[in-house]
Amino acid sequence: MTIKQAQETVNQWINTIGIRYFSELTNTAVLMEEVGEVARLMARIYGEQSFKKPEQALHAKTDLADEMADVLFVLICLANQTGVDLTDALMKNLEKKTGRDKKRHASNKKLH
Repeated sequence: MTIKQAQETVNQWINTIGIRYFSELTNTAVLMEEVGEVARLMARIYGEQSFKKPEQALHAKTDLADEMADVLFVLICLANQTGVDLTDALMKNLEKKTGRDKKRHASNKKLH
């Protein structure tokens, strides 16, 4: 699925199953909530934080994928609501980063 197809698919889902978009402000708050859920799992899977119950660790990677998908879904909602073409935005962002960071990262001794 391309980013454009994802934006179209989410828009169709919202306008049928979801009835309508939440407000931009509500979706921003939901996005922060979902990012927090990703952060919680990252701290437990890759960081020093432990799971409350050992069996929670068994499904942690599956849960992480699901939480990342939640973040992507809400981000796509916000892009659709605000008229942002994410394909175009990502391409422009990569061009910006390439121009800005072309030599910066190569000369960073901490990355080698």
